Amino acid sequence: MMRQPIVTILAHVDHGKTTLLDALRKTAVAEREAGGITQAIGSTEVPRDVLEKICGPLLEKFHTTVDVPGLLFIDTPGHEAFTTLRRRGGSIADLVVLVVDIMEGIMPQTLESIELLRREKTPFIIAVNKIDRLQSWHSVEGSFLENYEKQSDHAKQLFEEHFYALMNQFSQHGFSCDRFDRVQDFRRNVCAVPMSGKTGEGLPELIAIIIGLAQQFLKQSLQTTDKSEGIVLEVKDVSGLGKTLDTVIYGGTVRKNDYLVIAGSTFIITKIKALLVPPSMKDLRTEKHFENVDECAA
Repeated sequence: MMRQPIVTILAHVDHGKTTLLDALRKTAVAEREAGGITQAIGSTEVPRDVLEKICGPLLEKFHTTVDVPGLLFIDTPGHEAFTTLRRRGGSIADLVVLVVDIMEGIMPQTLESIELLRREKTPFIIAVNKIDRLQSWHSVEGSFLENYEKQSDHAKQLFEEHFYALMNQFSQHGFSCDRFDRVQDFRRNVCAVPMSGKTGEGLPELIAIIIGLAQQFLKQSLQTTDKSEGIVLEVKDVSGLGKTLDTVIYGGTVRKNDYLVIAGSTFIITKIKALLVPPSMKDLRTEKHFENVDECAA
């Protein structure tokens, strides 16, 4: 049985990670964050039926179905002060979406993320964000490829210039990248998906590429096991609950009253008093209502 792929979003500050997820969830989390900057690790579960609704027509075109049970997105802080959190979020990723502003290109935290991906050897996709800011570009919700054909020659030329200037930046750091529909070998080349988190343009292609890569190249590593394991994203005190752990379970099943062993500078052994699961399509950071369950499986 295949578990949900864990997809971590990495980027420089203000390049649009949370805005991208807002477009997916139809939420406005980014607007509520202090200074518009992500302050903590967030997570969002996207179930299979939502994935099929977003990119079903695209997958049908390539004779592919959604086999994964869903996707779990991890949103990480982009500011340099949150390096440790970003490393913690990136370390559990099956896939990473590296969001880059098409106007600004590779920035300090982008470079840091690239080094993290290189060290962890994590496969990644580039989300070339904010194409709606290009002069003369008319951005609408839906498929990038369909909208591209409707642009003026001037808008297309500007897009190609900015897009390949960014691809050249990545080549200088040792990566061969190209637009997702022009990639010949997904094992050798990193695919880049042009999009706009503001309008939702390109979101169907981004989700379709994530699903396709996960199902084609990660199926074996996504098989569930009997060994219970996970990672702690954050520890915090919650009114009425006391000490709580934001965790991702990526192996086996965890049950209420099980003993939990946390490995750090020292080992901590404690009993799980409650398991609280946020609803799908909701961000962990802003959600106030959780379902109390007896067990949680990867």
